[in-house]
Amino acid sequence: MRNIKVLLMALLLSLSNHAGAADFFDLNFGDFEEDLIAASDDGKKGVFVFFEMDDCPFCQRMQETILREDDVIAYFREHFKTYRFNILGGNSVIDFDGTEYDTGKEMAEKKYRVRATPVMIFFDLEGKPVVRYTGPTKDKKEFMLLGEFVVNGHYKDMPFTRYKRSKSQ
Repeated sequence: MRNIKVLLMALLLSLSNHAGAADFFDLNFGDFEEDLIAASDDGKKGVFVFFEMDDCPFCQRMQETILREDDVIAYFREHFKTYRFNILGGNSVIDFDGTEYDTGKEMAEKKYRVRATPVMIFFDLEGKPVVRYTGPTKDKKEFMLLGEFVVNGHYKDMPFTRYKRSKSQ
């Protein structure tokens, strides 16, 4: 039964991919526990999840601009497994720790408290959220700084706003 769910989820995701940002995101079958293993096996720093809704203008703006840039795609794909997550999703999903939720909406609301979009969360290779950014980044430079902030481990020493200020001087 789980294999049928996985195949159906893959089909739905491939049909729902928006043009443009599709190259930025890896294909997700609703099993983040398996995705975490893949990230580790591929030598990534962690997993980046872009929590979104279909009618979110800020999500769409990021996907039509920043997430289409070749250097952004290359940098994030080098360092992270990258996934989109519809917070209103009705399919079952397995979290990084193996917890199964009846719907993606349930996981987004109960576990990660995502109610507005976009929310971007970086997870380490143990599946723990290490950086959360709510709202769209103002531009490509800020988005790349966010990725660099995580890749270089600066999140362990300071908040992103201080890191951003230190880079603008």
